[in-house]
Amino acid sequence: MTLAAFLGHRRRGDASLARRLLLLQALVMAVVVLTAMAVAYLDARQAVRAAAEEETTAIVESIADSPLVVDAVTGPDPTAVLQPYVEAVRADTGTSFITVLAPDRTRYTHPDPGEIGRPFLGSIAPALDGETFTETYTGTLGPSVRATGPVVDVDGDVVAVVSAGVTVEVIGEDLAAAVPGIVGTAAATLAVGGLGSWALSRRLRRQTHGLSPAQLARMVDYHHAVLHAVREGLLLVDDGQRVQLVNDEARRLLGLADDPTGRHVGELGLPPELTAALAQQRTAVDEVHVTGTRVLVVNQAPPRPEGRSAGAVVTLRDHTELQALTGELDSVRSFAESLRAQAHEAANRLHTTVSLVELGRTQEAIDFATAQLASAQQLTDRVVDAVGDPVLSALLLGKAATAHERGVLLEVDPATAVGDTGIPGGDLVTIVGNLLDNAIDAALAGEPPREVQFAAEVDGGRLEIRVEDTGPGVREEDVPRLFERGWSTKETTAAPTGLGRGLGLALAAQAVARHGGTLTVRPGPGALFTVTLPVGVPAVSR
Repeated sequence: MTLAAFLGHRRRGDASLARRLLLLQALVMAVVVLTAMAVAYLDARQAVRAAAEEETTAIVESIADSPLVVDAVTGPDPTAVLQPYVEAVRADTGTSFITVLAPDRTRYTHPDPGEIGRPFLGSIAPALDGETFTETYTGTLGPSVRATGPVVDVDGDVVAVVSAGVTVEVIGEDLAAAVPGIVGTAAATLAVGGLGSWALSRRLRRQTHGLSPAQLARMVDYHHAVLHAVREGLLLVDDGQRVQLVNDEARRLLGLADDPTGRHVGELGLPPELTAALAQQRTAVDEVHVTGTRVLVVNQAPPRPEGRSAGAVVTLRDHTELQALTGELDSVRSFAESLRAQAHEAANRLHTTVSLVELGRTQEAIDFATAQLASAQQLTDRVVDAVGDPVLSALLLGKAATAHERGVLLEVDPATAVGDTGIPGGDLVTIVGNLLDNAIDAALAGEPPREVQFAAEVDGGRLEIRVEDTGPGVREEDVPRLFERGWSTKETTAAPTGLGRGLGLALAAQAVARHGGTLTVRPGPGALFTVTLPVGVPAVSR
């Protein structure tokens, strides 16, 4: 089923998240650019007006300070002297008008000669008081921004007034010249912003696979539903070896009290072998790992979308109970094999006894049968009397028969005395069975006589189990790694269970830890494994 089929066909108007974001960005950008244009236009208009005021004020002050103007306004014909001078200045400065007038408003100069001699239109009271000021006023040339200032003689008296201005029409032309730059900048901004939004939209479309917000919301809902409903532990690790997703089952199986999202796999407190497997992000199929209290089957697949690394998807299955059942099954199988071997030996002994009878050697037949029966019954009676747990008794008898078949003598210490300990039989089988298997294998690697000694007793509320062999022993430097999953001194690469070597001691150590006990080993020739377990204390389960 494709993603589109899973989420349903897209309805009309059900636009993708990328398209909606693009439209929103375009709208926001248009509003921002238009607002910026308006602000820039108003700022430009204010700047042009301020420039006109500064320019006309400078012209007025320059003309008012000219000795020529002072002499002319006090002379017999001010217009004849001032009109050519003022018009030349007006032409050089580009102002709309420059007018020199008498204190009674009579114009001495004007761009329109017909207005000379007529009253000046506008305010002059501040100028008559000796102040230069600016204003916007509608005169003979229309609305204008003008500056007006006094002409003062040597005695400090105001003998004339100068006014220079720029019409609003001219100011509008200057402002219009700035508009293309504002519009061009706005257009360039819109173009760059639109291109960036389009590129971002394409990237977002690829990352969201063109899904709409409603479809993405449904995906999140399905994601959470699947995440919490799946019975397997699920762990997602990114290419930086950091946890990005973990479900409740994975947290339970790994014994993680807090949410590990965002933490490096090396910070989770997992066994070194499992940490290395998660960090390497290699493909793993049904790989068995042992934690403090659990046996986990780990599957790992590193997805590579579009050929790039994307971390790893890890699934975890609890194999603890199945492993315990497997151990019990192995014990039953071992016991069955021992019964088969004993039946085979019994058949040989019976054949020998019958043959002696047929040969007329009845007493020798009786002696032979009695001796064989006593020898076989001696170990059974000792084990049954010393060990009250029937599962453990059967395990010891089965291992004794298996060891005998392989040429190893399994001796049970006469001081062994184990009653009801409260420890589940499956855990005792896991601990004792793996220790005995390891001891038998070690004894076979040593020199004759090949023997394994088993002893167990309850003392002071604690069960102590000792398994010693005559093999080559454990090197001092190997002790720290002895109970690690996958570590083994055996050359065989596969165990009968198909789970690989180096698992038995790790499972035994795990079962011991689950009951709050200790497992130690004496290095050197003839290894001695000692297990101490509290009696009557429930196992720790996580």
